[in-house]
Amino acid sequence: MDVSTESKAKAQRAANDVKPWIRGFARMGYIAKGVVYLIIGILAFQAAVGKGGKTTDSKGAFASIASKPFGEALLWILAVGLLGYAMWKCIQGIKDPEKKGNGTKEILLRIGFVGSGIVHVFLAYNAVQIISRAGSSSSGGKQTWSAMLLSKPFGQWIIALIGVGFIVFGMTQIVRAYKKSFMKRLKNHNMHNQEQWWGKRVGQFGLSARGVVFGLMGVFFIQTAITANPDKTRGLDGALSELAQQPYGMILLGVVALGFIAYGLFMFVKAKNRRVTVSS
Repeated sequence: MDVSTESKAKAQRAANDVKPWIRGFARMGYIAKGVVYLIIGILAFQAAVGKGGKTTDSKGAFASIASKPFGEALLWILAVGLLGYAMWKCIQGIKDPEKKGNGTKEILLRIGFVGSGIVHVFLAYNAVQIISRAGSSSSGGKQTWSAMLLSKPFGQWIIALIGVGFIVFGMTQIVRAYKKSFMKRLKNHNMHNQEQWWGKRVGQFGLSARGVVFGLMGVFFIQTAITANPDKTRGLDGALSELAQQPYGMILLGVVALGFIAYGLFMFVKAKNRRVTVSS
């Protein structure tokens, strides 16, 4: 048995060890995340070309879904999917199914997985809030908690560290896009050539756009820390709005919006082709 055949056999054995409900939740989670990014991207692109729309974040996307026929039913499905994604990220961080290891870099990466899981639990909670008509402005919420942090000892340092974390995350996304390393976790041998080509392109475009916006968010957090002004805090919607206010801002917003749409499409590719390996 050659090395290629043996590695494929190992991957197949690992896949067979996965509990079906874990695999299902992971794939459903990627789809839910894709839908959210698609809607944010479409609304932002509409705003960029002057056809309505708005710069918004996940809460705005949820509100847009809720306003459509059968929207609340779809939101419930998305909430379950986001919880599934959160569960998968926590499993990645705690069980280390991909054998990242226990070095300093790897431990930080695994902590990041768990952090992503916690974020997506809150996203699912936001979806349920919208269903119950209890949602509120996301930017106001960020400004409220940043004001709370600023009132605490070392609050400015904590906010600055959060900002640095966003910038590092954004740079990581851009590096992943450049190196195309995101393709390593896909079942490339099961993808036909066209699917691989498009998956690679939408992944690169989407990750790059995401990296730019998260980097901007990090800059806003650092500005909040330096000025001790919670009004400087911006979330995803604020970062997109800030892009629109720059020279050639509508063009920039349109490009980033298309990038978010591409990232949403890449999540569908990932849902179908991501290797989900968790031993029983």
